[in-house]
Amino acid sequence: MGKMITGAEYPLSKIFSSDFEYHIPQYQRPYAWTEEEAGILFDDLFEFFTDEEDDNYFLGSAVLIKQEGEPLSEVIDGQQRLTTLTILLAAIAEVFSGDMREACKGYLVEKGNVIQGLAPKPRLMLRETDRGFFEEYVQSLRIDELLKLDPAQLGSESQQRIWENCKVLRERVQATFSGDETKLAAFANFLVTRCYLVVVSTPNQPSAYRVFSVMNSRGLDLLPTDIIKADVIAKVPAAERDAYAKRWEELEGLAGRDGFEDVFAHARMAFAKRKPKRALNEEFKQFVIGPVFDAAPDEATAAKMLVDEIIDPLTIAYITAKSSSYEALSNADDVNRSLTWLNRINNSDWLPPAMMFLMRHSSDSAYVAWFMRKLERLAAYLLVTSKGVNKRIARFAEVLEEMDAKPDTSRSDVLQSVELTPAERREFAEALDDEIYTKAAAVRKYVILRLDSFVSDGAAFYEPSVFTVEHVLPQTVSSKSAWAKAWPDVAERTFWTNRIANLVPLNRRRNSAAQNYDFPVKLEKYFKGKSNASSYALTTQVLAERSWTPKVVARRQDDLMNTFKRNWEL
Repeated sequence: MGKMITGAEYPLSKIFSSDFEYHIPQYQRPYAWTEEEAGILFDDLFEFFTDEEDDNYFLGSAVLIKQEGEPLSEVIDGQQRLTTLTILLAAIAEVFSGDMREACKGYLVEKGNVIQGLAPKPRLMLRETDRGFFEEYVQSLRIDELLKLDPAQLGSESQQRIWENCKVLRERVQATFSGDETKLAAFANFLVTRCYLVVVSTPNQPSAYRVFSVMNSRGLDLLPTDIIKADVIAKVPAAERDAYAKRWEELEGLAGRDGFEDVFAHARMAFAKRKPKRALNEEFKQFVIGPVFDAAPDEATAAKMLVDEIIDPLTIAYITAKSSSYEALSNADDVNRSLTWLNRINNSDWLPPAMMFLMRHSSDSAYVAWFMRKLERLAAYLLVTSKGVNKRIARFAEVLEEMDAKPDTSRSDVLQSVELTPAERREFAEALDDEIYTKAAAVRKYVILRLDSFVSDGAAFYEPSVFTVEHVLPQTVSSKSAWAKAWPDVAERTFWTNRIANLVPLNRRRNSAAQNYDFPVKLEKYFKGKSNASSYALTTQVLAERSWTPKVVARRQDDLMNTFKRNWEL
């Protein structure tokens, strides 16, 4: 009997070769990696390329249904990574011309053979729904044409993710290498020769899913927190061990098993103030447990201190921050409003400073309110200016370092690092004044909802699940429409179309009715109907306008920018 399961480690030069012909079955979930995950992958790869001259980089694993000796490979696990790596290789290939471009493209498409009558064939074939789209724009290196499309009009959410990740990875390549083709070629060489995937192949679907289940099951697996617990609780005196074990389990129950692991990850970040490089339990021991045990008179005291003074209060702080449930006689509403907006940011890098601050200063509600308001502004700045994870971590680390340096900080001697610098305020304002609609969906959604809350003086608060963004002046203007007469200058239309003044939030059910109608009809579609009113303050403002001309939009842009500057103190 042949082998049922095979596993081997391959460099990307082998992964994207004629040895494998990847097919994503239609029953698999769509491509779902966000620009955050794509950006992290690039940053990690580039950091390793820069810092490690000889070591190889491990990209994870893929599970395939594949017969030995046959290239046909049905992907059971690994499509997110394979798709994103294909996008990255395409973003690199398009920079080059000639032989280098063709060499890069060879990892995307297998060359055909005219003599044998074989047409070129993509090495990765996505689900049928997205296959043609991916081949047409990414594997054919037509990223320029792809990014000219409106992502909101694409046929599926997975195609929107492909669009966003093409944009972010192209921007990363351009910003990182600045046209230095020699350095980019060296990076490409690193990718295909020193970056490895472990491929597990089985000949049939039941076997593949058993492998996938074993590799990904977390039901009974030990988490890093379990390992840490065993090490710490064992050092508590026997007479108190049961009580500490019970408290540990209570905290885990309050946060949830995954949430409790997040507590430890954020605590590690708060103490290490840098991106993790090894397993959580290893770095938690190094950066959190180690210093506590070094400072305590004995192991028993240290173990109890770790639970009482770090794990317990940080877990409560995490729950407070994540659930926006701060309690105090005064200022609680302000604190929870800031926390609610922080939780709408599409990353959690703000949590370590929020947790540490709550742990140390929760009794001073006025200071907590001040700090959370500033922290939300800082997190929003990092989001809107598209800072990558490494830059976000470094910026929040500045806040954590000052917190450590000023243990007695108070409302009369506030932390300065959570404030935006003059340069950051200028950069933030410029980003807000720019084409907000062209930014990632998570960014424009946050900006518009936050602006709407400012316009309504915080009185309005909406669920983003029933929310979309509509252009007033449409993106496509017919030469015979009233829009063409009101906006005869094409350059002027282009300048204003995607800026904040021309964007309004709508309930999703209303968006399809608006389309490209002339302004009076759009007003009717926005404000008439069963409820006879719009939910959003920004959209309601448009009702007061009798026309939508360049002059009106320019005035509105100034007004809205002043709202941003006033509320975010820019």
